[in-house]
Amino acid sequence: MTTTNQPVLLTIDQRGVAYLTLNRPAIHNAFDDHLIAEILNQLAIVREAKARVLVFGSEGKSFSAGADLGWMKRMAEYSQAENKKDAQELARLMHELDTLPCPTICRVQGAAYGGAVGLAACCDLVVATPKARFCLSEVKIGLSPAVISPYVVRALGVRAMRRYALTAEVINVEKAQQLGLVDEVVAEEALDAEIEQLVKVLLANSPQAVAHTKALVHFVADRPADLTTQDYTTDLIAKIRVSAEGQEGLSAFFAKRSPKWQ
Repeated sequence: MTTTNQPVLLTIDQRGVAYLTLNRPAIHNAFDDHLIAEILNQLAIVREAKARVLVFGSEGKSFSAGADLGWMKRMAEYSQAENKKDAQELARLMHELDTLPCPTICRVQGAAYGGAVGLAACCDLVVATPKARFCLSEVKIGLSPAVISPYVVRALGVRAMRRYALTAEVINVEKAQQLGLVDEVVAEEALDAEIEQLVKVLLANSPQAVAHTKALVHFVADRPADLTTQDYTTDLIAKIRVSAEGQEGLSAFFAKRSPKWQ
């Protein structure tokens, strides 16, 4: 465990793998406006560095308890306009994490409550331990999971969202995996090894193709296979085929050698 006082830690290794870690274990990595701003700053660095993979995790027993109590007290004294401005920063965080070009892996070792469920839902892969728990707890204190709802609905499905957002029941890791929020459940001692294996799988793929494919999934989700969609998809594959990485990938495949990005 790290001892630094920085609330968010970021390292990027020589492979281009970024590790972004929430570092407020004493308060279960609860977040406030300052932490949101810091995560946004670090995501901007990850994007600028063209990292190939992001692993989003946290220190301590909990992934994140959601909103910090002090922050909520301050928000209760704000006007509606001030609250909206504040909420827009959380919305920007969710959007930035969701649309980051590189693949993202969420490392959940414990409880993920409130907005933390949104963080998990915004990542491409979620790997969790048997101790992981998820809860859309907002209605218990008279609030709503409004900002994170587009991402959580997409992950859970409308029916499950209606249940768990309205009841605020705790979702154990087995149920979370069944619903599609969690991809892999592994023992705590095997968590980092499993994530490293997934990182290696992702690094074997073309960085350009991965970024384009991630954007592709966002574009085609819930769209009809109409002429607009057909134009987008055919233009994308044509562009990739003639690109430098596309040509390198095909050449390597036919020559039975490893591509340069591996």
